[in-house]
Amino acid sequence: MSIPGDYPSARAWMTLAGFEERTDDPPRPHSDVGPAMTSPAPDAPPVSPARKWAITVTVMVVAFMQILDTSVTNVVLPHLQGSLSAGLDEVSWVITSYLAANAVVIPATGWLVGLFGRRRFFLICTTLFVVSSFVSGAAPDLTTLIVARIFQGLGGGPIIPLSQAILWEIFPFQQRGLAMAVWGVGFILGPILGPTVGGYLADEWSWRWIFYINLPVGIVGFVMAGAFLFDPPYLRRSLRIDWWGLAFMIAGFGCLQLLLDRGERLDWFASSTIVTLAVVAVGALAAFMIRELTAGEPILDLGVFTDRNFATGVTLSTIIGFGQFAGMLLVAIFTQKLLGYDAWTSGLVLAPGGLGNIFSLFTSGIVTRVDQRAMLAFGCLLNAASLYMMTTLTLGMDYWALALPRFIQGFAAGFIYVPLSTLTLATVRRDKLVNAAAIYSMARNLGGSIGIAVVTTLLAQRSQFHQTTLVSHLTLWDPATRERLTRWASHFVARGSDTFTAERQAMAMLYRETMTQAQLLAYADDFWLLAAMFAAVPLLLPLMRRIRLEPSTAATAPAGRSSAPHAIEENVV
Repeated sequence: MSIPGDYPSARAWMTLAGFEERTDDPPRPHSDVGPAMTSPAPDAPPVSPARKWAITVTVMVVAFMQILDTSVTNVVLPHLQGSLSAGLDEVSWVITSYLAANAVVIPATGWLVGLFGRRRFFLICTTLFVVSSFVSGAAPDLTTLIVARIFQGLGGGPIIPLSQAILWEIFPFQQRGLAMAVWGVGFILGPILGPTVGGYLADEWSWRWIFYINLPVGIVGFVMAGAFLFDPPYLRRSLRIDWWGLAFMIAGFGCLQLLLDRGERLDWFASSTIVTLAVVAVGALAAFMIRELTAGEPILDLGVFTDRNFATGVTLSTIIGFGQFAGMLLVAIFTQKLLGYDAWTSGLVLAPGGLGNIFSLFTSGIVTRVDQRAMLAFGCLLNAASLYMMTTLTLGMDYWALALPRFIQGFAAGFIYVPLSTLTLATVRRDKLVNAAAIYSMARNLGGSIGIAVVTTLLAQRSQFHQTTLVSHLTLWDPATRERLTRWASHFVARGSDTFTAERQAMAMLYRETMTQAQLLAYADDFWLLAAMFAAVPLLLPLMRRIRLEPSTAATAPAGRSSAPHAIEENVV
């Protein structure tokens, strides 16, 4: 396919990998520490600026649809219970089935792109997501809804890594930060708008409309993808299917996601179901890794982990995904359960995070001019400070006391995701980008699943611990306790209760207050944990090499070539 434009083709990518294009002499690396980590990839077609941004809008629209739908279902579970006559444990499979399908398909994204072609696979994912959204909205019973959600997860999972890889490929190094920042606005706004939009639609219309709203967005995304996306010439088609690898992948990642999602409900390893899932997950994932390292055409190419920046970046992505997803969940649960906010108001508490992210868009313009590790360290420490602010939770705090930390977290996100993706993916060959982006996205999602499982479990355990501690200090000989009981008893007597009943009611209210305070302290413990994790991230940054953009000089530029930017890796360890 011939595409008009002024994109500098393979030359920019060769220099990005640390090599200069040559005529007679072999490629010469430009690195502070030795040879570049990757070799030049094949030629890419030039893409005009207008088409670049059209593709950016296309993948952002489809990705936003997927992210919005991921977060919107949490607030409609009570509506699903009443409409489908199901218990809470049954309707929770509406979320679990989607997440399990996501976990299974994301690692195979690179292989599926090679099997179908990038453009066709993106259209398949969009179609599958839209059709399954319609079936979900029209589902007459819970079984149909769960099956439709499985297909929705299979269609939605690859969209995020595909979008990242596409943007990373079509934009030159100095423009990638802006492109990822624009795309990241949709990524940030999705979890914020999801609860508010979902709560409004479920309350004012019907829970079915949280799925129907995907239809117009998906159709627009499909038409745009068909018009603007293309297959790069270097795309290597998969000629065979690794059935053993596919089976191990489905069993391993599926069981792992089910374990993380159902563990807290089933009391973790006290349940034989969780033990079985853990054994199958560990065994299948170990077999999957061995198979992928030995197969001629692996489903998931683990060779990208030889890139130190990528391996460290994936580790950091898991840690940051742990903190980001867990932090948003804690805020949502705290506002609804302890402060009594409805889904709409709880969503408004999360909204300042999106505003803060918009204010940090300028980071895309400086990511190629400053040390990306310094930006990432600043973002993580700023996020740690905002989480530390949340450790002082009280039942009397107002909206602005919650909105300010969320705004800071959103602002910090601009200093986290743009430099982290730059450090992680800049040195990966273009023909490996989809595979690398799938691993990168999988790590973030896996970190989020682990984070949610850990903080919800700690929330329950720490609540019990603090409850036991607080109750041990409540005695009738304590003046403060007697004063509190007397106040509550007087309150109920004034409302018509007899003395005996008022005393019983006062004891119940004191116990309720103790439970609430125990939960409040447990939330503070969780936020302390997340703050410590973000504060520790900078300790790992010396393991990564800075990506430096420098113009070539006359001495180093090849004969007959103009100056071009070079990505230089700088090591500090």
